[in-house]
Amino acid sequence: MVLLPSTTAVPLPEIYLSEQVTVLLSCALSVAGCMLIICTHALWPELRSRPRELLLYLSVADLLSAVAYSYGVLQNFKSTTWDCVVQGALSTFANTSSFFWTVAVALYLYITIVQAKPSLADSLLCTFHAVSWGLPLLITVVAVSLNKIGYDASYVSVGWCWISIEAKDRILWMLLAGKVWEILAYIILPILYILIKKHINRAHDALSEYRPILASAPACPPRTAIADKKLIFIPLIFIVLRIWSTVRFILTLCNSPAVNFSLLVVLHGVGNTFQGGANCIMFVLCTAVVRQRLFSCACCRRLPCIRQDLNLLKCISSDVVEPQSGPGSQSAACLDPDSADTLACVPVKRN
Repeated sequence: MVLLPSTTAVPLPEIYLSEQVTVLLSCALSVAGCMLIICTHALWPELRSRPRELLLYLSVADLLSAVAYSYGVLQNFKSTTWDCVVQGALSTFANTSSFFWTVAVALYLYITIVQAKPSLADSLLCTFHAVSWGLPLLITVVAVSLNKIGYDASYVSVGWCWISIEAKDRILWMLLAGKVWEILAYIILPILYILIKKHINRAHDALSEYRPILASAPACPPRTAIADKKLIFIPLIFIVLRIWSTVRFILTLCNSPAVNFSLLVVLHGVGNTFQGGANCIMFVLCTAVVRQRLFSCACCRRLPCIRQDLNLLKCISSDVVEPQSGPGSQSAACLDPDSADTLACVPVKRN
């Protein structure tokens, strides 16, 4: 079995103040992003959907992870202490749970969009909870009870505690407590989103055959294009953020001194802590209807803005097709593609 390097093989990584500040800033932005996702979900029920509910659970996991990591980076542990174990256990649970919820979102979208079985996808919610919360909790409890969580000399972390460097079977526990699920996510996420993208492209091609017939009917290609782009970014952002942790893990197994390279340490720290911030940028700040609500509340600065009518969402010209004139007429309006509930136009009744 390959063992982690001893302290004589590779010098102990030193976490510099600049690295700490950078990672702590990433943690703060991630906490703010997760809180923004949670608050928008709580304040505006009309914006809720099943995919955004899954995003909410993912944000809770990312929030716990960012809080735990920020404490670890701030303390920059030098030995196994009680708070080191607590921080390591919380970050292990939250980080592993984040992997599962990220895959759960992708699986839900695949079943809903490609398989066209939304009822089946909804029925899996309890399974998602059992796996995404239960399995990480089981792994964490067993690891703590067997004294596997502790000081890891920052070989595979940035000041925080994870799997103890003194554990003889630490490679196995590093895999069980995160790395194996991380690597599986690298494989599963691109596959699912490529299948979703191919399905959307086929739907676009099929729709284009009817465009001459429906030339006078409203359409919504800009919104489907936005949804298509966001689907591409989901696995891309995950891999770009998380890959540096895997790189340091592999370098550590190879006894490479490059594991201490300052830029790599910073990328590892930011990648592990900024997932919540990236999700906020993608699904709150880059989502027109949510952004419009936030800007409206920021401008009016009063409570009634929270309870404003749903029609406010329809003031964005790029998001809603203008209705036909006359009472009782119908027009094709696009539902929010960012919620992934639908990527097509649906009739909206006009009174």
